Parts: sequence; structure tokens; C-alpha cells
Amino acid sequence: MRRSSRVVIALSAVFACAVQAAEPTQPDPTAECRALHTDKERLACYDRLFGAPEGALVEQTPSPPPRTPAVEQAIEAEKSASLLDQRWELSPEQKQGTFRVSPHEPVYILAASYASSRNTTPTSPSEGHSVLTPIQLKHTEVKFQLSLKSKLWEDVIGDFSDLWFGYTQSSRWQLYNASESRPFRETDYQPELMLAFRTNYSLLGWTGRLATINFTHESNGRAIPLSRSWNRIVTQIGFDRPGWTVMLRPWWRVHEARSSDDNPDIEDFMGRGEVMVTRTWEGHEISAMFRHSLRGGDRSHGAVELNWAFPIHGELKGYVQYFNGYGESLIDYNHSASYFGIGVSLIEWYSQSARLWDR
Repeated sequence: MRRSSRVVIALSAVFACAVQAAEPTQPDPTAECRALHTDKERLACYDRLFGAPEGALVEQTPSPPPRTPAVEQAIEAEKSASLLDQRWELSPEQKQGTFRVSPHEPVYILAASYASSRNTTPTSPSEGHSVLTPIQLKHTEVKFQLSLKSKLWEDVIGDFSDLWFGYTQSSRWQLYNASESRPFRETDYQPELMLAFRTNYSLLGWTGRLATINFTHESNGRAIPLSRSWNRIVTQIGFDRPGWTVMLRPWWRVHEARSSDDNPDIEDFMGRGEVMVTRTWEGHEISAMFRHSLRGGDRSHGAVELNWAFPIHGELKGYVQYFNGYGESLIDYNHSASYFGIGVSLIEWYSQSARLWDR
């Protein structure tokens, strides 16, 4: 009897082990959590499995700190600042220090710029400055412009004058002229020093904000017969009102000896002054430039240029340019044509956000 009982117990144990082995193994739900490396991750995993304990702190994205009155005042001042004040840092509140880079003239790329008339034989009254063999050119080319400025000296005279350096480079690239190896037809370089003064007076509903005296050099860096260049003393007088600016820019050419002058009659074509009117609203920027020689008869020449930058998507803006008259470039200073181009604007011209690099 005792022996039978031992057999029954042994058989029962074997059966129990067999049943347990036959049952499928259940995965441990906490194994995934235990495998995590950081306490924060493991705690979040256990909370997902078993629910966060009552009263536990739940991490949230921190909210930005409340704006102080000083911050609010600065924001309102930014919104109400004049366009010229922002571009030239005229008031003490707008001054940003020296050696910061910002836009000077518009910066853009025109993927297609069409000329109504090609200047295949550029000419000048200077000896040896006329091309005798026609240059093979396409009507359509690529045009792009880079223009930056930086303040060299802040508060030259009190807090109402600053010394700036500006640089503008514009190129015309015969990209679609494969038969001539796609040459750069013309690149003009314009460095300048500008002493800018803050002004504050009213005239016919406009506020006079700015006056500058500039020394401006412009050349195309080419050899004779294609060399063109001139130096000017330029005065700028700037007015603005909400959403508008007007720049009056008369200049005086620094004359050279006739033997070294690439283009002695350039003033009669490129003019002796210009007016620039700019309108900005809701991300659009429209400008109109009018230039004239201020002479009559056979010496009466001028040009008009219209530019429109418009939003496309996000920070990307389209750009349309129309030019009619003389002097679209230095090599064409005495050549009249109409030009129409379309492309993109790379920097919002009249904007505080257009400052490129901070110290």
C-alpha cells in the first residue's frame, strides 16, 4: 500500500511537470521596460503598462516665459520703426554695432533675362575702346546681383552719423549660349564708402530720415577694348512714410585724364542722378527707379527700372525686373534696349530679419 502511494505521487508529479511544459510560455510584460537604459525611459514604459500613480507629476513642454514690459516695448518699437531707420540703423534704438553684414541693394537671381536688342559691338569715344568684330550673343541670359554693406564706424559725429562700406556685384551670364561656351558677358563691381547722417524733418507729408555722402567706384574689370569704369561722389537724401520710401540720388563724376578715361561721355547716358521709390506691404516689395542725364537735345538720355519681389512659399520670393533705356550695365552704358527678367529674390530688402550674420 505504501509502495502504491509512492508510485501515485511520483506519477502525479511527472504529470504536473508535463502539463506545465505543455502550456505556452507567457511573455513578461516588464521585460521591454527593464531593457531600457535610462531611468526616465523605464519610468515612462512602466507608466504606459500600469498607469501613472495617482498624483504623479507629468512632464510637459515648458511654456515660454511671459513677455516683460521692456520686451513688449521693444517689439512695438520694431513694428513702428521706419523702413529707412531699419535699413540704416539711424536711431540709437536701431543701432546694431559695427562689422555686421546686411543687404545694401536687392539680392536676386533672374533665371531668364531677355534683351530686346543685343550690343554685339560695344563702343566708346575713347581710342581703342570699340569692338570691331561682332560678339555672338543670345537675347536671353541669366542675371544675378549680390549686394551687402557693413558698418565700419558707429557714431562718427555724435550718435547721428555712421561710416559704412558697401559692395554690389551684378553679372550677366550667357548660360543658354552653348555655341560660345556659355561666357559671362559682363560683370560690374561697385565698392563704396558711405557716411550716413540721421535727419528728422517733415516735407509734404514725408519724413526726411537720411542723408549720405558716398564715394563710389564702378568698373567691369576688363581689358581694352571692353574696359569701362567711373568714380562718383554720390549724395543720398531719404524720405519715408509707413510702407513707402523715396531716395533722391544726385551725383558728380570724378573726371579723369582723357588718355585714361574709358568712357568720357558716360554721364550723358548713365545720368547725373536718379530717384528710387519703394513700396512694401504684406511681403511684397515694389520699386521704381528713374534716371536722367539732366541735359537736353542730343545729350538727353535716361532709363527706368521696375522691380517686384513677391511671396511664393515661406521665405522664398519671386522676382520680376523690367528695364528700359541706357546703361543696364557698364558695357551697355551708351546702348539702349528693353530688358525683362524673372527669377527669385534671395534676401528681403526692407526687413530687420534680412540681417545676415550677428557677432
